[in-house]
Amino acid sequence: MPKVKTNRVKYPEGWELIEPTLRELDAKMREAEMDTHDGKRKCETLWPIFKVSHQRSRYVYDLYYRRKEISKELYEFCLDQGYADRSLIAKWKKSGYERLCCLRCIQPRDHNYGTTCVCRVPKNLREEKAVECVHCGCQGCASGD
Repeated sequence: MPKVKTNRVKYPEGWELIEPTLRELDAKMREAEMDTHDGKRKCETLWPIFKVSHQRSRYVYDLYYRRKEISKELYEFCLDQGYADRSLIAKWKKSGYERLCCLRCIQPRDHNYGTTCVCRVPKNLREEKAVECVHCGCQGCASGD
């Protein structure tokens, strides 16, 4: 006989400390998903969603790696439950990618000439000073800025 799945999730110790912030970010995400996209370009409709996703992942990353306020168990729980992006955090741990905004900005197949996004170019090397990424709306995520 197959196991019956329930919606009960066992929250690890320390969850009650980060739950309000994650719930607030979830509410922002729902708001961004339901936002109308009248008058926006097609690519601009996803920018708020990328921004909130980045905030949520950065919050979990900072709590675990920078401030060391949460346990490994709680960190893994957040990754498994989708509160943070595991692959984006893996890139943040590498040198040169500490401020990466999204994974699409470093995928060469998504850009002209097989390079990375214009937001990955340091500001002092750009010809134009005001540049927005087409994929996520970032204005510069190069670690050398």
